[in-house]
Amino acid sequence: MTLSTGTKLAHYEITSQIGKGGMGEVYQAKDTKLGRDVAIKVLPEEFAKDADRVARFQREAKLLASLNHPNIAAIHGLEEVDGTNFLVMELVEGQTLDERIKTGAIPVEEALKLALQISEALEAAHEKGVIHRDLKPANIKVTPEGKVKVLDFGLAKAFAGEQADLNLSNSPTLSVAATQQGVILGTAAYMSPEQARGKEVDKRADIWAFGVVLFEMFTGKSLFSGEDVSSTLARVLEREPDFSSLPSKLNPKVHDILKHCLQKDTKNRFHDIADVRLDLQDILSNPNSILISESPASEPLIKKRSSAVCIAITAILSILVSGFVVWKLKPVEPGPITRFDFIIPDTQELMYPQFSMLTVSPGGRHFVYISGKGLYLHSINTKETRLLVDADEGPMTPFFSYDGQWVGYMSMTESSLKRISINRGTPEFLCNTGSCLGASWGEDNRIIYSVAQEGIRWIPANGGQPETLVDTKDYLTFHPRLLPDGKSLIYTVLDPSGEYQIAVQSLESETREVLFPGDCAWYLSTGHLVYALGNNLFAVPFDPVRLEVQGDPAQIGISVYRSEISAAPQYSISESGTLIYMPGIADEDNVAQRSLVWMHSEGREELVAIPPDAYVSPKLSLDGNKAVMFVSDGIDTRLWIWDFTRDILTPLPTDSSHCFTPIWSPDGKRIIYFSYDKGKVGIYSIAADGTGETDTLFSGTNSFVIPSSWSDKDGKMLLFYEVPHESPSVIVNMLTKSFSMARSAVLSGFSSLQSDIGMLKIEGGGEKIELLKNNFMESSPQVSPDGQWMAYVSNESGSLEIWIRPFPDVEKGRCMVSTGGTDSQPVWSPEGKKLYYRNGDSMMVVDVGTDPINNLGKPKVLFQSENLPIESSILSSLDIHPDGKRFLMLKPVETMGGESESNVPDKINIVLNWFEVLKEKVPVE
Repeated sequence: MTLSTGTKLAHYEITSQIGKGGMGEVYQAKDTKLGRDVAIKVLPEEFAKDADRVARFQREAKLLASLNHPNIAAIHGLEEVDGTNFLVMELVEGQTLDERIKTGAIPVEEALKLALQISEALEAAHEKGVIHRDLKPANIKVTPEGKVKVLDFGLAKAFAGEQADLNLSNSPTLSVAATQQGVILGTAAYMSPEQARGKEVDKRADIWAFGVVLFEMFTGKSLFSGEDVSSTLARVLEREPDFSSLPSKLNPKVHDILKHCLQKDTKNRFHDIADVRLDLQDILSNPNSILISESPASEPLIKKRSSAVCIAITAILSILVSGFVVWKLKPVEPGPITRFDFIIPDTQELMYPQFSMLTVSPGGRHFVYISGKGLYLHSINTKETRLLVDADEGPMTPFFSYDGQWVGYMSMTESSLKRISINRGTPEFLCNTGSCLGASWGEDNRIIYSVAQEGIRWIPANGGQPETLVDTKDYLTFHPRLLPDGKSLIYTVLDPSGEYQIAVQSLESETREVLFPGDCAWYLSTGHLVYALGNNLFAVPFDPVRLEVQGDPAQIGISVYRSEISAAPQYSISESGTLIYMPGIADEDNVAQRSLVWMHSEGREELVAIPPDAYVSPKLSLDGNKAVMFVSDGIDTRLWIWDFTRDILTPLPTDSSHCFTPIWSPDGKRIIYFSYDKGKVGIYSIAADGTGETDTLFSGTNSFVIPSSWSDKDGKMLLFYEVPHESPSVIVNMLTKSFSMARSAVLSGFSSLQSDIGMLKIEGGGEKIELLKNNFMESSPQVSPDGQWMAYVSNESGSLEIWIRPFPDVEKGRCMVSTGGTDSQPVWSPEGKKLYYRNGDSMMVVDVGTDPINNLGKPKVLFQSENLPIESSILSSLDIHPDGKRFLMLKPVETMGGESESNVPDKINIVLNWFEVLKEKVPVE
């Protein structure tokens, strides 16, 4: 229906026709009630005949009317007069973007500014759940002041109803092919591939159309239009954009925006227009980054120029360089310091972290974290969280690319480095690697990473053959990062004493200098090194050119979480000043306060009157009247004896400040323990009353030889398990930390270690005898009271289980006792008829009889008790009393009617513009 000038629809008087399209005719009209000019879109007559479509349109129009944004043309209302349905909309002056593009390509900076406004309009609509579905230059107006107004938001869905998502033939822009071919071509050319196939669409269809519009603004040409509808849709589905047609000096980041907008597979496309908007803001915030400079002219050409021209060019360049320097030095008004938390959903329980579990993108817009379900990406701006990598990959040690568009990670499942686009897609293999102890992605598009016992390596960001940067086979390195000059590294080293140190190294001179204790250091543009010492963050001014510390380190009031077996404090800092971290507790409080408790066989608890402390690995004397254990203050570990009859706690005066895993001699007169102190490794013995000299039973190896039990009551042969020197760092770190392990990850990480079981002759110079030497983790050997059987922990089945073998001839048979998958800490009953072990919160029991290989009972739950800590598969947290009716176990003080100790945090703290806090706390001259 065509309306003539002067026609009235209710109180709207038509003044002129503006346009005509597949969804009706558009007129300029005067609102005589409010005295304003409006746009009237009269819907086709056949539309009014379909009551269902009218009802759907009314529902959609109400939603569209709720959009209130300066870059969206407002809908004032939906009216019906004498069977004529029409929309009343904001009248926007100016020309459409389609008209503007027909005159030629739009200058890059102007195009980017227009694109920014379009992205802001789309973002506002998407937040309301409105998808445009028909974004194209003809639906975008630019006012004389340069302001963008996006028209017809959501009208394609409103007009066609729900069928628009299911059948392309019902799209209003294609239903009038015979009379509106130009409109069809224009619309089809902006359809996303999923729209063109008639599939259901989401906001990513708008992101595709945005990419097409932006591309055409740069080139002044249609990207996909063909001779007819079929050829146009075929090009959308099959043709790749010709990126070579873009301006030659275009910033590569703009190429990346277009590339990720125009991915035909929605999984690889930008998932949120807010990400595009932020990238555009970043590019426009630096006028010098919009276009890249040309390559310098060749030397022969320069020589041909006259001296006058050369002088002029030099002068101009000087002015430009000076201007650039002035611009770079111009103070930027800092944004507000903002703090908030991201609460990790209950369905994404965090794993017990052995490696880095989170990292923030350089621009500070996204961070990733790893849970038991996989690797998740969270957008700080949109608050959207989505899974990037499944847990089946075993993702660990995540790191962002320099442009923030990729996430690299170690796949523990495949022992390889991989990367994945933040817009999803398929993980891409980069290279095989062992245990990756930290990685970073440099501005030069190199990935630098540490490998256990192999040093620091690098590969191109798209994969390739690794090359060695730093050969460190004699010590372990973690968290390598290039300094700004690209010619030097900062990383963490684990020295022979088990202490983590921050080191810097010039890649040219290959000289390494250890700066101070700490780990996981970041050099920041503020001139600081920020690093962790224990659970606390420190900062110190640092000169990245001289590789020198410029002042004294200062604690900056932030405590971050770290596990007991990890050199990975859980925090990350972006180049833009965003700090994210999992909150921890201060170092002085970083010791799990525990008491001793008797757990009776029926499950009754009886608290021991011992003062709370960080007790680990309690072992009872032969008469059950005393217990020896080691106590950690977070730095040192020393031996103490508790006397149950006198309620007295007595220290043992050992030569070492790092003493672990004590056991009693069979006669109860001496304590045997393992020590690792300043490179001195061995098994030692001291009198239980603390008198006399310390005896060395075994030393002279870099392996960790951990005493476990005796072969007989004479004490002539000591059973031990030995962790080879290839993996001492995990053990050292575990043994020297506070042992506040979360129950949910009791044994994670230890099942991948290799350890062997052997015997040590106490007499005759400490000769070692091998018992079990396989490629498995076999630990905690316990010989039965009659000396005929050996129970132990092994991962031979693929998970941690309890096994039994004959003793001492262990090759005459074997039997797997348990099937729980995380079983540990076997102990025999005093008469040797039962075997007990831990499985999570359960104490399990198995009847073994006289021939456990051939006549073994079924495992049963003896009792259950929550929050009783399990140290690991290589440490014990229990012992059985000689009466066989109760067990000595550890109990966190906090769980006596309260919360469990030191679980993995359930949130990530975020601080925006944190650099302002840092500069105030630690000034840099």
